[in-house]
Amino acid sequence: MMARSVQCDIVSAEKSIFSGLVEQVVACGVEGEMGIRPGHAPLLTQLAPGPVEIRLEGGKEEVLYVSGGFLEVQPHMISILADTAARAKDLDEAEAKRARERAEQRKKDKVDEINFSKALSDIAKANARLRTLQTYKQKQKR
Repeated sequence: MMARSVQCDIVSAEKSIFSGLVEQVVACGVEGEMGIRPGHAPLLTQLAPGPVEIRLEGGKEEVLYVSGGFLEVQPHMISILADTAARAKDLDEAEAKRARERAEQRKKDKVDEINFSKALSDIAKANARLRTLQTYKQKQKR
């Protein structure tokens, strides 16, 4: 009989943001969205900025934001090592929009190639925070 849950730990450079038993994790890998359930084959992949959806034992759902990092799946453990991570409910939508606007302005200024690339990265991260908030709000309506 296959287990119905698996241990999941999500940590950032600053702190541990989640640790518990989950039925499913959905995350944005660099090659697309993936769903991980108990019994998944071992895996190590890079994460793109975006939402991480967690279904806890009993069906309750949580949404987190990661700015990138790695997801590792082992037989009895899912680990996410994120550059930055936050609970969706703690994200500030207005600040994410302002950050995107500032980055888009820097992109238009095109001071040099390095600043242009950094602006593109910042735009992607701000858009990922906004996507995470949208996912969180949709789940709250259910």
